[in-house]
Amino acid sequence: MTRILVIDDQRDVCAMICMVLRVNHFEVVEAGSAAAGLKMFEGSAFDVAIVDIFLQDASGFDVIATMRERVPDLAVVAISGMTSFGAASHSAELSQVVCLQKPFRPNDLIRAIETARGFWRLADGEASLAEGAA
Repeated sequence: MTRILVIDDQRDVCAMICMVLRVNHFEVVEAGSAAAGLKMFEGSAFDVAIVDIFLQDASGFDVIATMRERVPDLAVVAISGMTSFGAASHSAELSQVVCLQKPFRPNDLIRAIETARGFWRLADGEASLAEGAA
């Protein structure tokens, strides 16, 4: 079962995300702050992280960077209700990160997770093909 860490300090948004994920048979761990999320991340393994960019106690960009230092190929969905991701989506912190603007529909969330996981499957597949050709 895919294990997902959700970091969002808006309780109602976090609850909605977690409900959608559980209904779709994901194992979900939720954190209401950057500090709590990073502590959970350090103590366990996750397949995907969903991170709000504007957290009260830290920047979501910093949270993603910290997680990627530990697990470089972590599938990440960045969410935000306060900004468009236009220019930010080209930043180093959001490399191979799917950006999702709030509010979003449940199907948008599921597609974003699939896309984020696909970045790394594709990269692993390309590496395997290159090794096989050598």
